[in-house]
Amino acid sequence: MPRTDIGKLSFILLFAPFALWIVLLIILPQLGIGYISLREKVGPGEYTFGLANYAAFVSEPIYWNTLLRTAWMSILVTVMALIIGFPVAYYIAKIAQRRSRAALFLMCLIPLWVSDLVRAFGWIVILRETGLVSSFLQKIGLISGPVEFLYNDATVVMGLVYTVVLFMIVPLVSTLDGMDNSLIEAGYNLGGSRLTVFRRIVVPYAMPGIVAGCIIVFMLTAGSYLTPILLGGKNSMWFTEQIYEQFVTRYNWESGATFGVLLLVFTSFVVWLGLRLTGQNLASTVAKD
Repeated sequence: MPRTDIGKLSFILLFAPFALWIVLLIILPQLGIGYISLREKVGPGEYTFGLANYAAFVSEPIYWNTLLRTAWMSILVTVMALIIGFPVAYYIAKIAQRRSRAALFLMCLIPLWVSDLVRAFGWIVILRETGLVSSFLQKIGLISGPVEFLYNDATVVMGLVYTVVLFMIVPLVSTLDGMDNSLIEAGYNLGGSRLTVFRRIVVPYAMPGIVAGCIIVFMLTAGSYLTPILLGGKNSMWFTEQIYEQFVTRYNWESGATFGVLLLVFTSFVVWLGLRLTGQNLASTVAKD
């Protein structure tokens, strides 16, 4: 067999599992959800096609207010994850010794060894009315009685940041690790302060990693379900809860599919807007020369 044919066959064999994964688990389910969202139930087992489900979403303020609230909270979580993750990533990539980087990465990976459910219940044990924080504050005399720290926006944001911050650190470390230290030294030699070097050299170089991390964190946060529900309680007002309610509680697959499509479209629009505002594109974000 000619070498070119062997190369083509190897490429096909390597690419086929990835293509099947994309088609079977991403493209086809999304097409199915889009198809269901366009169905309008006119009778038992009778459907027609139209945009009535989308019109019903727009006409109900609680639905689109919940979507906007979810987007705003997801952006807040993304910003906080960036503020926390950037110093950690910079330390791992540029300051820590190479022998200690593996240990630092391992420490960052430890929270992922357990599921979202276990991590959320861990926060519940710490922050509930009879939890560790409330008991400690009573013991040192700062509060006179038990205080419930759960079921508020601050707790939800804290739990989500804890869950997704690793996905901000990894692309930042990957990008910063490729930056030549001589660039930073040149900035200092030219009279730049630490703030100037950080703003004019480090941040522009790390921008692809920043954008990649923000995209991953934002999408994961907007699509999160367990953490907002468990830490926010009945008043969490998270859009994925609305999707779950339509699919499972009301068994209204048409509305649930509509909400799913709108969440995908809206989050994709936010990502596109972020790329436009930062002057980045997906090609430069995924791979940096």
